[in-house]
Amino acid sequence: MASRSSLPLSQVLPAPAAEIAAEFPLAADLCYLNHAAVAPWPGRTLEAITAFAQENVTRGAADYPRWHAMEARLRAQLCTLINAPSTDDIALLKNTSEGLSLIAAGLPWQAGDRIVTSDQEFPSNRIPWQALRPRGVDTLCVDISGDDPEGALIAALTPRTRLLSISSVQYGTGLRMDLPRLGDACRANGTLFCVDAIQSLGALPFDVQACGADFVVADGHKWMLGPEGLALFYCRDSVREQLALTQYGWHMIEDAGNYDRDDWTPAQSARRFECGSPNMLATHALSASLSLLLEVGMEQVSEALLARTDYIDRQLRASGRGTVLSPADAGRRAGIVTWRPDEPLEVCFERLRAAGVVCAKRGGGIRLSPHFYTDQSVIDRALGLLLA
Repeated sequence: MASRSSLPLSQVLPAPAAEIAAEFPLAADLCYLNHAAVAPWPGRTLEAITAFAQENVTRGAADYPRWHAMEARLRAQLCTLINAPSTDDIALLKNTSEGLSLIAAGLPWQAGDRIVTSDQEFPSNRIPWQALRPRGVDTLCVDISGDDPEGALIAALTPRTRLLSISSVQYGTGLRMDLPRLGDACRANGTLFCVDAIQSLGALPFDVQACGADFVVADGHKWMLGPEGLALFYCRDSVREQLALTQYGWHMIEDAGNYDRDDWTPAQSARRFECGSPNMLATHALSASLSLLLEVGMEQVSEALLARTDYIDRQLRASGRGTVLSPADAGRRAGIVTWRPDEPLEVCFERLRAAGVVCAKRGGGIRLSPHFYTDQSVIDRALGLLLA
C-alpha cells in the first residue's frame, strides 16, 4: 500500500480565496472530482433560483419584463464567454444533443457528402451524424490516438467533406484539441466547422473568432457550473441561412412580441432556433453561475484548474501505480485526468464511491475532474484513496 507521504509533493496548490470557497459549501464527506459530468452549483446560483421561485410563488409573472432582461443578460454573458461577434449569434437550447441534431437536420445534405469526426467522441457528437446515413451521408470517425490528432483529422478532409465536428476536449482522456489549426484547415477545404465545447467552456478561455468555428454547442451543467436543461448554441451569421428550420413557434419569429400578426418571418438572429418559451428557471441559474466565472476571469479560472490537473497527473505518474491515460503533455490537458488502476476498474471505482469520491468511469479508466476552486486537501484525500 502506497502512502500519500511517499509521493513527491513538488507543488502546493494555491487555496481558493475565502469568498470563492464560500460559494461551494460541499459536504465534508465528499471529494467532488466530477465536473466533467455534472458540477455542483455555486451558492449564488442557489440564491438566484430561490429568489426566482419565491417571486413565482408571491407574484407569478407580474414582473415578466425583468425575466426577459435576464434572458438578454445570459445571452450577453455567453457572448463574452466565447468572444462571439454579437449576441445575435447566440441561441439558448435545451442541451448539446439538441444543438448538434439541429445542425444535422438543418443542413442541405446531398448523397455522397461526408462528415468527419473522431473515434473518441461522446455519443452526442456521433449519433446525429450517423443518423444521416439513410440520406447517403457518410460519417468517418478518425483515429486520433497518435502524436498528431489534428493532422489525422485534416488528412481525412476531402472535397466531399461537408462538416468537421470535434469536441474541444475529449471526454474520456481529456485530450485538448488545437481548434484554430482545425478551423484554418476547414476554411481552406471549404468545410463547415462544428465544435462541441461542453468540456472546455467554463474551464478554459474560448475564442470562437480565433478558432473559426461555424457552430459551437455546449450544455451548461459541467464546467459552467449551471443546471441541466440549458445550452449555448452559437451559429455564425454567414451560415445561419444554411440551416433549414425544423421547429416552429411563437418565440422564433422576428416580431415575437406581436401576437396579432397573421404573417411572420423567422428571426434574423439565432433566436430563430428557439421555437418556444424559454427555460426561465435555468436562465436565472446559469446566469448566476456564469457571473462567478466572469468575475474571476477565465484566464484565472484556467490557470487554477490547469495547476490542479497538472498536480493530479504528476502525483499519479510519480506513484508508479496504474497508467495515466490522459496526455503527458500539459499543453494537451484541460480539466480531466483519466487513470487506469492496476486492480479491476469496477473494484477501484466502487471503493472510491463508497469513500465519498465523486468521479466517473470514462475512457477505460477513472476520470478525475476538479475545478478551479477545488482545494488541495480534497485532491490529496482522493489520491490517497485511489492509490491505497
